[in-house]
Amino acid sequence: MTKHFTTPDGLKLAYSDEGEGLPVLCLSGLTRTMRDFDYLRPHLPPCRMIRMDYRGRGGSDWSGAETYTVPQEAKDALDLLDHLGLEKVAVIGTSRGGLIGMLLAMLAKPRLIGLLMNDVGPVIERAGLERIFDYVGRNPSKKTYDAAAEAMPRVSPGFANVPASRWREEVEKHYDETPDGLRINYDPALRQSFLAAFEGPAVDLWPLYDAIAPLPVAIIRGANSDLLSRETVAEMARRRPDLIQTEVPDRAHIPYLDEPESIAVVHQFLKACQNV
Repeated sequence: MTKHFTTPDGLKLAYSDEGEGLPVLCLSGLTRTMRDFDYLRPHLPPCRMIRMDYRGRGGSDWSGAETYTVPQEAKDALDLLDHLGLEKVAVIGTSRGGLIGMLLAMLAKPRLIGLLMNDVGPVIERAGLERIFDYVGRNPSKKTYDAAAEAMPRVSPGFANVPASRWREEVEKHYDETPDGLRINYDPALRQSFLAAFEGPAVDLWPLYDAIAPLPVAIIRGANSDLLSRETVAEMARRRPDLIQTEVPDRAHIPYLDEPESIAVVHQFLKACQNV
């Protein structure tokens, strides 16, 4: 069930809170919503699963391009934890959500139990950013869910052995079907925010990754990812020999998190968090 809370600057942000046990905050990708984790939910061990729609996405209020930033979204995540009265959470972050998780490790480490990152790390490959640049903030050319789902295998390089039903689920999660065609379910101004970061100077994210220590840390990489390289994962493991890691075959950016390899790492990570 979707609920809402109000941020200090007056926005209503959507979230869900279900289950009992270890609190797990699931943070989605750049243009995505809390539904990013629908595939994972049936495979989680007993826990308290908390999800949110960032400002400007899904069921949350829009607030303008200048506010669609990782620091602001990290602050909103902390405001949600305060609203729920939660002192600490384990974080599972997909893409953008992993970046937010690393920033929380740097700025609010006492609020973290551990961090699992889905296909993102301290080095973001330019090829992956350029691919995102091509579509962020733009409505798809396809007019219906059926047409978009049929095209997905052709426009999703690096993915294989994905059933047609999954492509259909994907387009239904990320677009609204209207009489005028498919529409993105987030503020188009997100493109301006992304471009500002895309064209800005490179930022060294390794200090954020290093800040996670000694808390449990895990990484899931799509074997065909153009955003997270094997070299980056190798360096992550060198810095953290206890890194929990896997690579998911037939997946690019991003794994769905219901693959056997993903599920195994999620369970291993949450078990480690239970011991913190």
